[in-house]
Amino acid sequence: MPEGKHSEYWRWKETNWVNLSMDWRDAHVITAGVDVGSVSSQAVIMTDGEVYCYGNMRTGSNSPSSAAAVMEFAVEKTSLTQENIHYCIGTGYGRVNVPMADRTVTEIACHAKGAHFIYGPTVRTVLDVGGQDIKAIRCDKNGKVINFLMNDKCAAGTGRGMEVFADLLSVPIGEVGDRSFQVAEEPPPVSCTCVVYAKSEALKLLRKGLSTNEVLAAYCTAMAERIYSLLARVGIEPAFAVTGGMAKNRGVIDRLKKKVGLEPLSTTYDTQLAGAIGAALFGQVLVNQGRGRKK
Repeated sequence: MPEGKHSEYWRWKETNWVNLSMDWRDAHVITAGVDVGSVSSQAVIMTDGEVYCYGNMRTGSNSPSSAAAVMEFAVEKTSLTQENIHYCIGTGYGRVNVPMADRTVTEIACHAKGAHFIYGPTVRTVLDVGGQDIKAIRCDKNGKVINFLMNDKCAAGTGRGMEVFADLLSVPIGEVGDRSFQVAEEPPPVSCTCVVYAKSEALKLLRKGLSTNEVLAAYCTAMAERIYSLLARVGIEPAFAVTGGMAKNRGVIDRLKKKVGLEPLSTTYDTQLAGAIGAALFGQVLVNQGRGRKK
């Protein structure tokens, strides 16, 4: 690595995908969901209620440009344009600044609906660990929100907090979960999940002789405990699903499921897409009610 160049250990892979077995021209209803979060942005295009294509990328310096960029990324491998979309819903942290949105819907409602789609109708408890907050959501058989709780706006226990830790310890974000289990025995959790103080504590632990993997384990355990405390307050009812980027981190999720006493549902979908999928589904409902754009 050239002198002075810093590896971006926090950086995760941006992806886009299109279902090549589908032709959007055959669809009766085409809807889009654009989820602009504090850390990542997703755009999902659905045709007649099925995922046709999507984009998942880092949120940029402002919400409007991030929304435009992720929408362009989503349709990059297709001939579909925004003019072909009957309805677009904006959601997430930056939902009020999605320029192509016909309407906005809260991320709470969209993640519940999206989880109901990607995990199936049995889901009743949804945990969404976003870039800057954690949401524990109870929903019914239709994916409608019954109750929810959020943590305060703090990076502790969130995706951004994990990115900071990965960078601090020079561990690629995708390796954090596996490496946190490569320890002889589980260390006690860090005493504080506040990112600023946890970073200081991590450095002290390293100076005391703990390995990088042991420090990762201590932080993953602390994050799992913080997330569990929020879930316990809203009430955990089977079936249990996790959305957001943290669902990909087994260092946190495997420790969390032991505390919850439930095995999270599994899915073949990218868990970061839940909010955008839910938004696109809300758009379909509105089109079916005759509220779509005139073509």
